[in-house]
Amino acid sequence: MTIINRRQEDILKELDQKGYVNVVDLCEMYNVSTVTIRKDLNFLENEKLLHRTHGGASKKPIYAFERDVSDKETLQVEQKKQIAKEALKYISEHDYIILGSGSNIHYLSRIITGFQKLTVLTPSLKVSLELSKEMNIDTIQLGGDVRNSSTSAVGPIAEATLSQFSCNKLFLGTDGVHLEFGLSTSNALEAHLNQAMIEVAEKVIVLADSTKMNIRGFGKICNLNKIDVLITDDGIDPETKVKLEEIGIDVVIAGKF
Repeated sequence: MTIINRRQEDILKELDQKGYVNVVDLCEMYNVSTVTIRKDLNFLENEKLLHRTHGGASKKPIYAFERDVSDKETLQVEQKKQIAKEALKYISEHDYIILGSGSNIHYLSRIITGFQKLTVLTPSLKVSLELSKEMNIDTIQLGGDVRNSSTSAVGPIAEATLSQFSCNKLFLGTDGVHLEFGLSTSNALEAHLNQAMIEVAEKVIVLADSTKMNIRGFGKICNLNKIDVLITDDGIDPETKVKLEEIGIDVVIAGKF
């Protein structure tokens, strides 16, 4: 049985409450040196009780790993459905929109119905198949190399096609929303295409359930100040929500009235 001291127990309680702890803050809290706190965090990580990060520790891993979109769609299902319903409110008749890829975006595409006129650009094959059921939606499928895990196009062909258009709204999925690193995804090519999407859109609306908060993916998409609206669920840490709003992001909690 693992034996931990009182201070380490308190650190774990703090971590349970906040999801993240900072070395400097812990030093001030317990009036001990950074060496002592780092030893505590390293010990707790070896016991698989936390994950070390630069300058602190988190309750969950901070890096997003590539996962098949079909697998992602089985996770946080109810939250994603609520996020999709909230995102739908941002779509209006005669909009020219871009729908990115990923499970949150796919959930949104399933409920885009009943419009008289809508034009959608998307790299996602799944999204295109969903939208093809609607006679009044003009769908433009971006071409290029297709990623098997996301069933979406990436690369220079998709980016070149995208550069020929201008859209008023972009709905973007993501693997990570990190206060320092920004918006990111697990694939560098997908991150680069998302950057191109942001450049041709007037408004950027990010769909991300709360498990994506304070997570980094391999490929950075943009700094957080590029985001206009973030739609998430009520699992988001209140402190993180406040910091995102201080940046200027309109944080919308789906399903909350």
